[in-house]
Amino acid sequence: MRAGLSTVATGGVELPAIEVERVPHAAEPRSQASKLTTADGEAIDPREVNAKLEGLGAAEAIAWALETFHPRLRFAASFQKTSSVTVDIVSKLTAESGASPANFFYLDTDVLFDETYMTRDALAARYGIEFQRFSGISLQEQADLYGDSLWARQPDACCGIRKVEPMRTALTGIDCWVSGIRREDSQTRAGAAKFGWDKRFGLWKLNPLADWTESEVWDYINEHEIPYNPLHDAGFPSIGCTHCTRPPGADGDARSGRWADAHKTECGLHG
Repeated sequence: MRAGLSTVATGGVELPAIEVERVPHAAEPRSQASKLTTADGEAIDPREVNAKLEGLGAAEAIAWALETFHPRLRFAASFQKTSSVTVDIVSKLTAESGASPANFFYLDTDVLFDETYMTRDALAARYGIEFQRFSGISLQEQADLYGDSLWARQPDACCGIRKVEPMRTALTGIDCWVSGIRREDSQTRAGAAKFGWDKRFGLWKLNPLADWTESEVWDYINEHEIPYNPLHDAGFPSIGCTHCTRPPGADGDARSGRWADAHKTECGLHG
């Protein structure tokens, strides 16, 4: 058997080997953005941009990204609380500028909570957004290939199939993507820059809410009366797939309820 592969036996039948390396340390670049330029073609230093963005608010950072990259720019939506904030900011900026609508997308693992789909629909109705859906193979195909409940046996491989591979498709043909991660989320995200090169997917990445606190997120949502995922009110600070998400313990950080039994806190999209 080749290195990096494992087999699954079900009912005495050996299923095809699964490539655990579906979640890579680095992916081949899918974008041709090897240098950063403004919309007018003026070359600028990404390090200087990040230093500048660190001193700007989220709306200013997003406005800069729209001016620099749109329409080769996509906003990821997980339909958690930070997605609600980003959708509101972007919608107001594009309305004020008269620009064409921004591109929003989401990864549908087919095992998202009902409340997550409800939040998607509520935001779509409120802001007139069509969220582009990206997904991988069906759950049945995954079970046929690798056995049932892959998320319980090999969560990295499951995330690779259901999230990382669709993400590569979602980021094809663009120069920059925008996420809602925050430094407060977990230790693995504490050093997140507001802007930089995403080595995993081979394009630029903006984290406009990187320096926001939990209180700032909720203050913004409440002030602007934005729809948000009701699971946050049920003790879920971080929300993923149904099988791998639970409320964190009293001593855990916001993401400790994700893959709680797997010594894992990231799905492979952010490192």
